[in-house]
Amino acid sequence: MKKVLLVCALALGVSSASFAQGFQQRTPDEQVAALKTQITGITDAQAAKLKIVIEAQAKTMDSVRTAANGDFQSMGPAFTKMRETTTAKYKAILTAEQFAAYEKQQAEARARRGQ
Repeated sequence: MKKVLLVCALALGVSSASFAQGFQQRTPDEQVAALKTQITGITDAQAAKLKIVIEAQAKTMDSVRTAANGDFQSMGPAFTKMRETTTAKYKAILTAEQFAAYEKQQAEARARRGQ
């Protein structure tokens, strides 16, 4: 009986530890691949440019988080500005149809998060 309880406690501890690690962000390559599946017609040249934008966004996000030192209030405006800049870069890279599809996908994602 003690062994069964010990095994259950160990399993619970391992599952709790893995859950505590939280959300793992996708790599830039994974993000570009997701965009290619969500938006039709993205060329390899566009994908390469999008990857550069995504990598720059990740670096900016990391620096904002480091500078804010856990202060979520100060991160908000910086993240908003970063998203606006990134969206403008996407608009320059994508065609009008692709950008409209991107904006629609982003609106749907915001709606899902809001629920």
